[in-house]
Amino acid sequence: MKQLIPIFFLILFISCQKAEKEATSSQAEEPEWQELFNGKDLAGWIPKIHHHEVGENYANTFRVEDGAIEVNYDGYGDFEDRFGHLFYEKPFSRFHLVWEYRFTEQFLETAPSYTYRNSGVMFHSQAPETILKEQDWPISVEYQMLAEEKEGEARPTGNMCSPGTDVVFEGKMDDRHCINSSSPTFQWDEWVKAELIVYGDSIVHHLVNGDTVLTYSFPQIGGGVANRFDPSIKVDGTPLQSGYIGLQSEGQGVLFKNIRIREL
Repeated sequence: MKQLIPIFFLILFISCQKAEKEATSSQAEEPEWQELFNGKDLAGWIPKIHHHEVGENYANTFRVEDGAIEVNYDGYGDFEDRFGHLFYEKPFSRFHLVWEYRFTEQFLETAPSYTYRNSGVMFHSQAPETILKEQDWPISVEYQMLAEEKEGEARPTGNMCSPGTDVVFEGKMDDRHCINSSSPTFQWDEWVKAELIVYGDSIVHHLVNGDTVLTYSFPQIGGGVANRFDPSIKVDGTPLQSGYIGLQSEGQGVLFKNIRIREL
């Protein structure tokens, strides 16, 4: 028995060393976070606004103020359906995206009423250069951001909307344009932490302030809402395995900051 004790401790020591080495290796392989917004300018971002060509930042809609990307309409007259998006320059497939947002008091009265305290982040979007000048919405999936509209009425954030796309929700194809999350309602001037965890064309999780509020799967091209697109781009039933990330402008002022991503 005494002879076995040293052997036991030797095996234990080797096992501990192996576990430590595997843990260190695992940590080393942990994907690194990448800052998508440098806090200073719009380097690496491409605007596309309805009625305008790719790259034209009409009326300085997207700008940087105090370390945040601000969506601002002080250079507009009437809104005239100038739904816009600011796209990051490269696509992603499997990723964890984190950002913070807050609405501003600014709202264009000539914008559609549903856009009040409403914005979003598009993902798995078609490339900005493939969006036609008169195409209103990119074919994409949207993490919809909302704030309280009427006092005491629930208005969750972190919802899913689907311009030109479909998803599977609770085991079946869901033909609703938007699916509400289980999040609480936030005031317009609260900073909210939003997260997207996307596994290609498999599973998608929406998180709000660290809590998972919506899960769905199999994002694919389909459905309606998007108009005047190139028909060669919208091939219904095509799995959305990757695409571009875009910050939305649709008549409501909003701020985005601390935008970072890690590929999974």
